Amino acid sequence: MRAHGYTYQATLAASERIGWRVEDLIGDDKRLDFSRPFLPESLARVEPLTFLSPRERLTLNQIRGLGYLHMFGVVEEFILPFVLDHARPHLHGDSYAVRALLEFASEEAKHIHLFRRFREEFERGFGTPCREIGPADAVARAVLGHQPLAVALTTLHIEWMTQRHWVEGVKDNQGLDPQFKSLLKHHWMEEAQHSKIDTLMVESLARTADVAAIDAAVEEYLEIGGMFDAALAQQVEFDLDNLARATGRTLDAAERDTFVAVQLQGQRWTYLGSGMTHPNFTDTLAGLRPAAADRVAKVAEALS
Repeated sequence: MRAHGYTYQATLAASERIGWRVEDLIGDDKRLDFSRPFLPESLARVEPLTFLSPRERLTLNQIRGLGYLHMFGVVEEFILPFVLDHARPHLHGDSYAVRALLEFASEEAKHIHLFRRFREEFERGFGTPCREIGPADAVARAVLGHQPLAVALTTLHIEWMTQRHWVEGVKDNQGLDPQFKSLLKHHWMEEAQHSKIDTLMVESLARTADVAAIDAAVEEYLEIGGMFDAALAQQVEFDLDNLARATGRTLDAAERDTFVAVQLQGQRWTYLGSGMTHPNFTDTLAGLRPAAADRVAKVAEALS
């Protein structure tokens, strides 16, 4: 299980080298460029909607960009208390573990702040209010009602998902708004350390779990995924309305059906499939129990 070589000491050292402030990334002269897309097409999935004009597809891409950072803000509101809870048992033990976990929690709080500031900047420049899923505290309560190993797997999924999006879709994409890209880059820089700590957390929680407990945790992880899947369907409906308010465009029944099908598949891949199929996530699952990795892989097949 420890072939990865991750340690709390090394991740803490890396986090301390990174260090950035919200004020350095947004506000003042650091403005979003609404003439450019925010998300790569691999995540936004707007180009198949050929009944929309180029300007309307760009607007939808930006709406999806708002939703993307909003979603991170939502999930980090349950990750933050979960990590703090995980730090408590280490208080009289591994000092590096305590410090790394508290740094992790501090960075998640900073990300929540960053995404709230982004929303303010987005609404100022976009000009039309957009509706998003939530509230975040209700989502946090629902997720944290599950057993810790299931929550840790969900968190690990999210962290590796973030890495995949940056590396595969954003890092070398020169067409995106540089300001939005900067937010994603700095978020990714810290999440790169969080994914390692999450791996250690999953392994720690699984160490004393028997086969039945691991299977139960994986089922609860999939239940959490199902909860988010329902939320994504709701977000697609919200985005239909968000686009209509922003552009004045009303879709006919056939266009609405296509919009929902394309966007729901895109949202599912973005937040579910891309995390479930990340090689490092599947490696961790297989290390816990190969049958668990197979179970998740079957669910992920429908989300590509």
